[in-house]
Amino acid sequence: MILQLLKKQRRQILIDIDTQRDFLLGCGSASVRNHKKVLANVRRVMAWARHSDVRIISTCEVHRNNNGYSATDYCLDGTPGQKKIRYTILSKRVSFAADSNTDLPVDLLWRNRQIIFNKRCADPFEEPRIERALSEVEADEFIVMGAAAEGAVKATVLGLLRRGKKVSVVVDAVGLYKRRAARLAFRIMETMGARLIDTKELAGISHLRGTGICGCAICRG
Repeated sequence: MILQLLKKQRRQILIDIDTQRDFLLGCGSASVRNHKKVLANVRRVMAWARHSDVRIISTCEVHRNNNGYSATDYCLDGTPGQKKIRYTILSKRVSFAADSNTDLPVDLLWRNRQIIFNKRCADPFEEPRIERALSEVEADEFIVMGAAAEGAVKATVLGLLRRGKKVSVVVDAVGLYKRRAARLAFRIMETMGARLIDTKELAGISHLRGTGICGCAICRG
């Protein structure tokens, strides 16, 4: 088993799904509907992870930027929108490109507090390297946040559950596009065995309401 990564006291892993500017900022090309609330709660969850020395596995969607002729109009390689929100990045980290390799160092999460995997699709389990990492890593609990409920978050949670992982979803730190579809996605996750929690339950009470990172009218208000 590769990734013999955690000491006994480190029993949680934060799964940070696509917390990128195009998804979580009001000016983003694919901004989620509830980005203001999610930005604040993602920041709180990241602060909790730093304080608790929880290791983080992050994913970032990236699509080829063919001089403006891409099939998608968001998270294009090399654009500001493809970058992660600044407070979702730790200094002690390692990144992997989106490719078909499965190579991973044995001590990956022991040497790094954060691993960032780039992916070319919503479902991280369609990427060989990410599939291997999420399948082989061991922890008592995987805590999931990010964007979006109907897409990448749902796919990640169900993939983890199918592999016998214990999963908790921080519902108010998850972006969504359509409320009805998101409610259905959360219901499916819960039915399949995920635990639905909120930021307060995980990280305690906070008076943080803004993040100072998005300048849209909603966040300014």
